[in-house]
Amino acid sequence: MKKKLAFWALCAWALAMLAACTGQQTPSSSSQPAKETIELTVWGAEEDEELLQGILDSFQSHYAGEADFLITYQPQSESHCKDALLGDLENGADVFTFADDQVAALAAAGGLDPLADESVVRSSSLPAAVEAASVGDTLYAYPLTADNGYFLYYNKAYFSEEDVQQLDRILEVAAQAGRLMAMDWSSAWYVYAFFGNTGLEVGLNADGLTNYCTWNSAEGPIQGVDVAEAMLSIAASPGFASCTDEEFLLGVQDGSIIAGVSGVWNDVAIQEAWGENTGAAKLPTYTCAGQQLQMASFSGCKLIGVNAYSQHPEWAARLAEWITSEPNQRLRFQMRGQGPANANAASSSEVQSSPAIAALLAQSNFSQLQRVGGKFWDPVAEFAGNMAQGNPADDPLQAQLDRLVEGVTAR
Repeated sequence: MKKKLAFWALCAWALAMLAACTGQQTPSSSSQPAKETIELTVWGAEEDEELLQGILDSFQSHYAGEADFLITYQPQSESHCKDALLGDLENGADVFTFADDQVAALAAAGGLDPLADESVVRSSSLPAAVEAASVGDTLYAYPLTADNGYFLYYNKAYFSEEDVQQLDRILEVAAQAGRLMAMDWSSAWYVYAFFGNTGLEVGLNADGLTNYCTWNSAEGPIQGVDVAEAMLSIAASPGFASCTDEEFLLGVQDGSIIAGVSGVWNDVAIQEAWGENTGAAKLPTYTCAGQQLQMASFSGCKLIGVNAYSQHPEWAARLAEWITSEPNQRLRFQMRGQGPANANAASSSEVQSSPAIAALLAQSNFSQLQRVGGKFWDPVAEFAGNMAQGNPADDPLQAQLDRLVEGVTAR
């Protein structure tokens, strides 16, 4: 028996020596294969940097045992993400935040692939957010927020809930107080509010690029000139100011603006300025052609996309899922006041009790997804800018509307 043990011990020693001589190592149960280094670039809004850095850190901690990560965050405008990405798809971000009106163009250009886990995303997201992230019946991105719309903020020290139902009354109260109600007429996005519920139409043609537009119509109960005259009347009020979103917030902070049209991205800053007097409501009605018309709005969502040219598509998809997960959408609401696209997060008592989210939901009954081509923006902004100045050259309104439609529908 001792001879057999000695024999096997000698064999083991010989094998070890052979491995040493040939540069090989004997197998070890404690040896681990080297972890892959995953490099990912993430684009997000500059104001989301603190939030996203925390989310990226938690992702790396959660998956630390599976890979080594080198994740780079870069600020990138959500509204111009498509242009930046399509300029160099192969070197663009692996994961990126963008506005939903860009999803069709990104998918058509090959920047987005259909989601592999489509059923999971559909079942966990609000239906409107799923629609916003889809082209036809195919889901191409992960819904992040369902709050990219606008409504009315007002200071309750000046206005009652009844006051804010009609724009005429809002302007009257503001003028009497020597203060202002603000709205950005330099942005066609907001100007849609006056045309959206009139029967006048704008939208994408079947080619997905060019627009149709009837805002210059001289037929029907509400004509284009009626809307233009209503805007001129509003602009003439001493209680009205057309100003950018940044100017609106400055006015809120210095007390010169006591009501205005904006979105949830300004909610935290407005509450800091107005405190318990912060009020929010759907957009008011306005006087047009002798009647009260409910102001409309564009609606939309923020989405997370995964670059179809990513070198690490599976990890990029995991990161997109992590950013848009229910806990991180709740965190986004807590830190940035943005309304979740995740159905469970959106139905939470915390979100439902937010005045801004409640106002957005009320306005959603009078909104539609923003689906217009690139030629929409400048002609509408030019027209509205002239209305805000009171049409100083007295240019015929019908002629201005005809030029607007010609520009919007240009091919």
